[in-house]
Amino acid sequence: MAEPFTTLTAIAAPLDLHNVDTDQIMPARFMRRPRDERYASYGFHDLRFAPDGTPRPDFVLNRPPFDRAGILVAGRNFGVGSSREAAVYALLALGIRCVVAEGFGDIFFGNSLKNGLLPVRLPGATVDALRAQVAAAPGMALTVDLARERLETPAGEGHDFSIPPFARDCLLRGLDEIGLTFTLLPEIEAFEAARERGNPPRPPLQA
Repeated sequence: MAEPFTTLTAIAAPLDLHNVDTDQIMPARFMRRPRDERYASYGFHDLRFAPDGTPRPDFVLNRPPFDRAGILVAGRNFGVGSSREAAVYALLALGIRCVVAEGFGDIFFGNSLKNGLLPVRLPGATVDALRAQVAAAPGMALTVDLARERLETPAGEGHDFSIPPFARDCLLRGLDEIGLTFTLLPEIEAFEAARERGNPPRPPLQA
């Protein structure tokens, strides 16, 4: 799991593309590659690089200061298509910790929350306006406060968003589902010990 996600202030990059699917984020031919220092080069590979391997100057993440972005302001329907956690891994390898969009593919949305990437849903008109702002002011930083579920611009303009409570708690604590299970290890061990003695504790009665 990634580091706890509490408040992120980072350069925002405008990705003025709609219906970006997971194969565009992480082409299938790279899926078996190890998550090593080369992993960032796979993210958006066919959008970022020409067939001869040279960077495409028109792709936003190839241009400074957007190449240092930690937040991506995307178009509609980001992360649609096939299920692959590697799409989330590629974004994280690129330094992206938050994607702002009008909507996300359902599986991508869930994979993001489980792996430390925050998907922020906002109304389409709001996302379009944010994308235009960060495009017009390269290097502009946005602040995402997960505890308050609020995104703010440098001018103080605020936009509220919502994350499922369980996923929000895990992100704030830097835990995935396995990590959360380990936090309950003393209770699990106590239950197992009681069961071996033939006296497992009864679960609490449901109201």
